Amino acid sequence: MNPEIENPRKLIRDILVSVGLYLLPVALLLGYFYILDEKPWQQSTAENLQIAREHIPAWLQLAFTHLRKWGLIVLAIVVGIIEVIAGLYEHRRWTRNEKILDLVCFVAPKLLFIPVLTFFSLKLLPLVLPAAKDLFIWVPFWWGALIIAVADDLTQYWYHRLHHQVPFLWRFHRTHHSAPYMGMSMASRQNIIYTIFFSQIYLIAILNYLGLGLPALFVGGVKSLITLSAHSSIKWDKPFYTNRWLHPIGWVMERLISTPATHHAHHADTTDDGIGHYKGNFGNMFFIWDLIFGTGIITRKYPATYGIKSYQEEEWYAQFLWPVFKSKKQGSELSEGGPVVAEEPRS
Repeated sequence: MNPEIENPRKLIRDILVSVGLYLLPVALLLGYFYILDEKPWQQSTAENLQIAREHIPAWLQLAFTHLRKWGLIVLAIVVGIIEVIAGLYEHRRWTRNEKILDLVCFVAPKLLFIPVLTFFSLKLLPLVLPAAKDLFIWVPFWWGALIIAVADDLTQYWYHRLHHQVPFLWRFHRTHHSAPYMGMSMASRQNIIYTIFFSQIYLIAILNYLGLGLPALFVGGVKSLITLSAHSSIKWDKPFYTNRWLHPIGWVMERLISTPATHHAHHADTTDDGIGHYKGNFGNMFFIWDLIFGTGIITRKYPATYGIKSYQEEEWYAQFLWPVFKSKKQGSELSEGGPVVAEEPRS
């Protein structure tokens, strides 16, 4: 799995296209209000708050608030247990070191970010942006959700893509790809540095302060459901490819969002089989970014093996906390003085 720096001309073109994609939902929102001849941003915060409460069902607010607090954690644990009982993990590969790493990556960020979120929301934002409280409360729920979904997921697409294409960044993302299996247990498996510099915690805190808290919770909940299911070893998308009457739905679905078939391909340890595609399929929630930028392939098949060829089962603490802690495995990308990108062993 060797990171490759993008062709400069293609990179510039893709960046310009991305700028247009970021601006598109905002332009559509302004066009919507222009057609209605309305200017809700000129109304008082109290008026917009009242309108928001009237248009957003209480059950929706409650559902996504709880989903973000504990619902997704419970869901991940339940599906993970089902995967284990069904024998979907190769126990030979799911060693003690792997289990500890998966567990630490699942639990630690949640314990770490709760106090950070509290401080960020209640202390830092009012200090840094005192006049911005509820600044965008006038944005309708569904428009806010659309704008946030595009901005958040497109940004994560680029964050993910660059970690595969810039050798220096690769080692911060390597932990996620070192797992020689797919499943709910490894969905949160990331180096802490990678997680800290791109966490929805900050986004949700800022958007909540700006008056877009519920759309942010909604997008965050839906995104987490999609990404968790795309990592699962349960191939829930297979019926859409094998049942003819489901083909139209499957065709749209696999081009719009990440599925096990498309995302498992990204975690394959080889591209030689025509299925694995770790040099693409970067989309997190939306797969459509890969189609737009030419980085995706759709095969409707699943790789036979996962992980990275140069994996030495580095110590869990080195994978989670590199570069603070280094691996003792000689020649590892995570070892002291190790290569930025290790050569893959010849097969």
